[in-house]
Amino acid sequence: MEKKEHNQAGRDVAIKNKEKCHNLLLLSQKIRYVGIINRFGRTVAGQLRVGLIPLLNVEQAINEHFVEATRNQLRKAFDESLGTTLYTLTVNKRVITLTFPFQSGGFYYITIDNDIGMEELVKLTNLLIEKINLNSN
Repeated sequence: MEKKEHNQAGRDVAIKNKEKCHNLLLLSQKIRYVGIINRFGRTVAGQLRVGLIPLLNVEQAINEHFVEATRNQLRKAFDESLGTTLYTLTVNKRVITLTFPFQSGGFYYITIDNDIGMEELVKLTNLLIEKINLNSN
């Protein structure tokens, strides 16, 4: 019985994480992808905006998430001096990436269309911060 209950609990968490990603994705048509990545860089849940072709293939996405997980872990060494990281912003020619770290070491990995205006990006980032903070409670 315990194994069955454990499996059900795992499924419930997976469904809840997928719902969190979906709800964040609905905040703006500029959001391309929302994922929850664990501290090792493994995707726990994720959702791509309907109709989009991913910019990265599966292997590239795995490597990108690992790099971001490593960067998030390395930043923790500066938490005492600088304070905890609220989010990181990476701007590439084709996409903008925001990461929002969890205390547990994982993080939200969110990509945004690069044609978003600066003012809209700031508003969207603040909205994401608000929604993510509500999700963590």
